[in-house]
Amino acid sequence: MVKICCIGAGYVGGPAMAVMALKCPSIEVTVVDVSRRRIDAWNSDRLPVLEPGLDAVVRACRGRNLSFSADVDRHVAGADIVFVSVNTPTKSRGLSAGRAPDLAYWESAARVIAASSADRTKIVVEKSAVPVRTAEAMERILLAHAGGDGAAAFQVLSNPEFFSEGSAVRDLLRPDRVVIGGRDPGAVRALREVYAHWVPSDRIVSMGLCSAELSKLAASAFLAQRVSSANAISALCEATGADVSEVTRAVGGDGRVGGGCSHLSSGVGFGGPSLAKDVLHLAYACEANGLPEAAEYWRQVVAVNEYQKGRFVRRVVASMFGTVAGKKVAVLGFAFKAGVADARESPAADVCRGLLADGAHVSVHDPAVSERQIRRETAAVAKEKARVARDAYEAAEGAHGVCVLTAWEEFGALDYRRIFDGMRRPAFVFDGRGVVDVGKLREIGFVVYAVGKPLDPWLKGLPAVA
Repeated sequence: MVKICCIGAGYVGGPAMAVMALKCPSIEVTVVDVSRRRIDAWNSDRLPVLEPGLDAVVRACRGRNLSFSADVDRHVAGADIVFVSVNTPTKSRGLSAGRAPDLAYWESAARVIAASSADRTKIVVEKSAVPVRTAEAMERILLAHAGGDGAAAFQVLSNPEFFSEGSAVRDLLRPDRVVIGGRDPGAVRALREVYAHWVPSDRIVSMGLCSAELSKLAASAFLAQRVSSANAISALCEATGADVSEVTRAVGGDGRVGGGCSHLSSGVGFGGPSLAKDVLHLAYACEANGLPEAAEYWRQVVAVNEYQKGRFVRRVVASMFGTVAGKKVAVLGFAFKAGVADARESPAADVCRGLLADGAHVSVHDPAVSERQIRRETAAVAKEKARVARDAYEAAEGAHGVCVLTAWEEFGALDYRRIFDGMRRPAFVFDGRGVVDVGKLREIGFVVYAVGKPLDPWLKGLPAVA
């Protein structure tokens, strides 16, 4: 039986290995992590990752050919293929802080593999989003530990993951492509054979190591660029009376742009743990390779995203007569996207912090994000922290305004007449995700601002910036 070990039981490693175990019953898959708490969660009935369908996949495989363990050294030593799926955050201090990736976790994993593999050859697979040429650095570490014979003992591949949070299981079961980068044909073939259990051969794409590493950062950057482009257009739509959904539908119909309207919808901004990080790491790679103009281009993609979040906050404050001090503002949605419980780098957190800093009383409701995470993400910006409500109606009771910041379906189906009756007048709704029926809410009596839509008559003539 082939044995696979994955170092890192996070948002990527856990789901990816669970699906691999499901589709490869003849392969033994073990996910290891130094965090005992995280491993215990994977072995419990309440998984640490909220993904539709993931519970069923884990239950089907756990105890059969899928296991989770904190005994990192033992399982790495016994594996034939080792995936590395550890965090690569942006450096928070030291040289190039705020720009360069922090590879401390990655290097630690490489050294664990080297120290635990004295008597066994291995295929080592990068699963994390890493800078270009990280595989070469990993090869050097493994070679040094092998006493100069590491090239024969280890083969390093790049196999970046492209699934999207909220649809991870679906994406992993039916990937549009699997990228495998490597130099050794035998190692590439071995990993192809694993994926061939369920992925059609024409969707398994082999390429060079550097190309595979760069493909992950480039995919994130191209996606972020599309979102930022739509958001930049949304500001002009509001200023001119155009409708951003109509504009992006026309643009998306052009095959040269990519076809369809996917990821061309505007909103309060993109978020999540990887998108902005990957773009900034790509910008840093350009800078480090003497390409300052290319680096600045990609940084502007992130800068437009920051502008969009700030623009939303300024519109809220300006619409409410230039101040939110002492006013209650309900925030519906805190996750960075619908379908996940993840609030890392959520635009909602930035909006909440902006409102709190301006003196608002913020009441948050999200159906999936924990109260602990909401409080942590909004701490240290004002004396008063955000309050957490049990439901949308409690959050909006007595509020001057409601901000819809995550596209949960339930927010579109709320009884807005009930919400209106419990709010102060004038009652404002600020839709950052295209969730509400603008016409119906205006009929009820709300003053409605929706990103990229023609302005409410109430708002025309008022400044867009407080």
